[in-house]
Amino acid sequence: MKAPLAERLRPKQLSDYIGQDHLVGKDGLISKIIKQQSLPSLIFWGPPGIGKTTLAQIIANEINRPFYKLSAINSGVKDIRSVIQKAKQSQGMFSQNSPILFIDEIHRFSKSQQDSLLEAVEKAWVTLIGATTENPSFEVISALLSRCQIYTLKSFGKEELETLLDKALTEDSLLKNLDIQIKEKTALFRMSGGDARKLLNVLELIVTQQNHKDKIIIRDELVYKVVQEKPLKYDKSGEQHYDIISAFIKSIRGSDPNAAVYWLARMLEGGEDIKFIARRLIILASEDIGLANPTALVMANNTFQAINVIGMPEARIILSQCVIYLATSPKSNSAYMAINKAMDLVTKTGDLEVPLSLRNAPTQLMKDLDYGKSYPYAHDYDGNFAFHDFMPKEISSENLYTTSDNSREKQNKDFLNKRWKGKYEF
Repeated sequence: MKAPLAERLRPKQLSDYIGQDHLVGKDGLISKIIKQQSLPSLIFWGPPGIGKTTLAQIIANEINRPFYKLSAINSGVKDIRSVIQKAKQSQGMFSQNSPILFIDEIHRFSKSQQDSLLEAVEKAWVTLIGATTENPSFEVISALLSRCQIYTLKSFGKEELETLLDKALTEDSLLKNLDIQIKEKTALFRMSGGDARKLLNVLELIVTQQNHKDKIIIRDELVYKVVQEKPLKYDKSGEQHYDIISAFIKSIRGSDPNAAVYWLARMLEGGEDIKFIARRLIILASEDIGLANPTALVMANNTFQAINVIGMPEARIILSQCVIYLATSPKSNSAYMAINKAMDLVTKTGDLEVPLSLRNAPTQLMKDLDYGKSYPYAHDYDGNFAFHDFMPKEISSENLYTTSDNSREKQNKDFLNKRWKGKYEF
């Protein structure tokens, strides 16, 4: 039985790898690791179908290390210990270079399963490469995170997808012998959602349903027709996962509780991880509601805690309550915009000096150098406020926080204007 197109096109060496230039380009971190032949334990974080497994295998090939692979979906502690034992036995044959243990979907491992990796990673019996579609800060235990470097991989863009299509038509042992012309690519790219594997699967599905004696002309209409004839179910790691969570977030941001609860139900029926949903609500509570209703963050955080205690199916009620509360709350992105402006300003201006009046002065020498001098202690003044410049002098005129038009932040506006006498312009 022939292998799927995605497997047949899997690159074997770094020069054939598509995408992730920030990692595998000339000055990329992975390129430097391979050149130096010095591999730390790594975690690859990114959406599905972007080459996490392939990159791990290429690294093993390029630096000539034994490669062991486990999937967290169907492996347990016993499997981990068995592989570690094999790795320890093989290590002697490969000098001081420890074998690579690749764990796909590492976020699906329980705490005890992740704990079973610690000694092997700490003592370099294996070099761990984990792959995850979820934020490792939430899903990987801190002890393991501290022993690994985290590299973020990105979804494929139009250029990478076009390169992949061309490679499939010109290099695949089967497709290159067929007369295939792709007249329109929009549907293919839309179906892929930046997932290379999905793009190749859709392409192969279309080609296999055509008469290979004729010229195969692929247009958007044909793509939609074929895919509709074989509908794709809700995939927690695929395109629908990202489309539906996007619709969910935008419905709450748009203050539409009906739509928000509908998309919530779609995710729950599809078996989406309730913790993933709750984490998105916490982010939204600050990003889209923020200072217009600070209690939204409290509600979202309490929801996250509650669903961990309760679990499904009752967790659906808690999530519904929170979703409706957030959807019907006033909206403000002022905190989100302020930190983005501040981060951009820091990038542009670098490490500016902390004003002397704001510096800590725990020693007499520091006091003699005027650290902390002229700092007005706010509580010594009327209204607990004293006019003082708290920014570095080079950027003292920069305004990062601008209030949104809601009743709560109008109070902030009045508060700031009363004290700062024009410094904050709204």
